[in-house]
Amino acid sequence: MDQTFRDDLIFVGGQWQRGRGAPIASHFAADGALNTTITGASAQDVEDAIDRAKAAQPAWGALKPHERASVLLRISDGIAANIERIAWVQSRDTSKTLTETRALATSAAGTFRYFAAVAETADELLTVPRGDYTTSSIHEPLGLVAAITPWNSPIASDAQKIAPALAAGNAVLLKPASWSPLVSLELARIAEDAGLPSGLLSVLPGSGREVGNLLVEHPDIAKVSFTGGTDTGRRLAHAAADKLMPVSLELGGKSPTIVFSDCDTNLAIAGILFGIFSSSGQSCIAGSRLFVERSIYEDFVARLVTATEALRVGHPFDPATQVSSLVHPDHRASVEQYVEIARGEGGEVLCGGARAEDPALQAGAFYLPTIIAGLDNTAQTCREEIFGPVLVVLPFEDEADVIAQSNDNQYGLACGIWSNDHRRCQRVAKAIRAGTVWVNTYKQFSISTPFGGDGASGMGREKGRAGLRAYQRQKSIYEDMSGQPHPWARWP
Repeated sequence: MDQTFRDDLIFVGGQWQRGRGAPIASHFAADGALNTTITGASAQDVEDAIDRAKAAQPAWGALKPHERASVLLRISDGIAANIERIAWVQSRDTSKTLTETRALATSAAGTFRYFAAVAETADELLTVPRGDYTTSSIHEPLGLVAAITPWNSPIASDAQKIAPALAAGNAVLLKPASWSPLVSLELARIAEDAGLPSGLLSVLPGSGREVGNLLVEHPDIAKVSFTGGTDTGRRLAHAAADKLMPVSLELGGKSPTIVFSDCDTNLAIAGILFGIFSSSGQSCIAGSRLFVERSIYEDFVARLVTATEALRVGHPFDPATQVSSLVHPDHRASVEQYVEIARGEGGEVLCGGARAEDPALQAGAFYLPTIIAGLDNTAQTCREEIFGPVLVVLPFEDEADVIAQSNDNQYGLACGIWSNDHRRCQRVAKAIRAGTVWVNTYKQFSISTPFGGDGASGMGREKGRAGLRAYQRQKSIYEDMSGQPHPWARWP
């Protein structure tokens, strides 16, 4: 398996070329080593990518769905054949464990395969007429779509936007996060090798101020699909409103996890650990607020702390590692600041709350899995997304209390419920404001199941069969069957 980095080139409208923007350095945050430096995209690169996309998209959009699907299947096969290479690049770029990046690459292959199948089987609708005419509903490509993805799981996020957009007949201009651009460029090579026509895909690393803003504001971009922070999402939504352009926004979260006294304790603890500390807590759906029924609170939290302290913090290439480095030293500093805020609010750090002490990890951006107690649900640490391995634990009295506390937050992305009472699980799941609710599990995904958030967690849904239609416009067609002039139009 090739463990070198490619040339300093970006993918502009199907052509590999040096960017004309600012340099972007990729570092391996597990030890601080420089992976490589690429030159990012400039405004001119974006304009060139748009021009090439405009030239290529009409022919692609005119293909039969099964013809587009065949290309997506080849991309899926290309990803599957390069899992180890993709996993290595993404681990170097994000410091995620190889176990996780292999799973993300496998997921991306499945996403392209799924939307190839959706494209082949998405029927149009012959609607019921109410007169002497036939009526039908058809769907057409939007044209040019901008996809803006985050640094925490780029290959999976890229695929969830690129695959349905291409399947729907569009061209895609992808702006990956500056902290993790390398695996997106790997995906572009695979798409090129699979025979994706030139111009239909661009990968444009660069700053949000230059590349991102231009993509959002450009008159030729028909839709933006964004995954990232809530503040950026709000600004993007304002810009889209000025253009009357559709957007999909998958934003932040402060997801509650609810433990009732009748739960399977071992099942709950395992799910909670995975929900907050996998990916080193760098996940929008991380279960970062834990509500435990008061009657079991002390014992449950004590067992959870013991289990947390046993988690293996280590190098991302060590198969035994469960919690790896954070993506960047600057991000670790942000997490540390939140823990200090919690201490200032009166929170008690039950475990973690510090950098890893292992001498072998000192060069990396490691932070120990942290549990904080003693805070009220109104504390800043309970209100804002930390995006790190930090869990706040709070007691609750009864079902009504925990529903109220869970919903008392601007976010509405996800929720976990742990109980053996099926009826209660269903009641609480329906009462919680969240796009996804897991019952006796957490952080499980299926590309066939829609995903998204409410409130400050965003708008729109990705995945599922409707994920294809999100990248198309609907058109109704009426055809007269009577052969008679309309009776209104009378003349001598």
